[in-house]
Amino acid sequence: MQEETISIITDDIPLIPTTQTRSWEAPEDEDATRQKVEISVNKLEQEMARFLHVVHRLFNRAEQEADKKPGMRLDEIVLSVEINGEGKVSLIGSSAKASGKGAITLKFKRAELG
Repeated sequence: MQEETISIITDDIPLIPTTQTRSWEAPEDEDATRQKVEISVNKLEQEMARFLHVVHRLFNRAEQEADKKPGMRLDEIVLSVEINGEGKVSLIGSSAKASGKGAITLKFKRAELG
């Protein structure tokens, strides 16, 4: 039986390191070549599970810190993620210029206890 795949459209943009910050940016002219890549669904599931596991750990810590402050409570978290042509799931930072075009938004809300 053939492995199940999913198509991902990706830009083939070479990223260059910036001198002012510790980040990578796409060149200004963005002469990108779009390409369609087939990614294993199993690999994508594993990558998303790994990403969500790490995010869960980070938010548990953030919630613990918020609980120490009177009147603070963490109710909602919104993240933008991107999947590259190799199936890698990455968090998109606030200063990402080129990456945000095809972002997936994940919204986590506090479960109501009751």
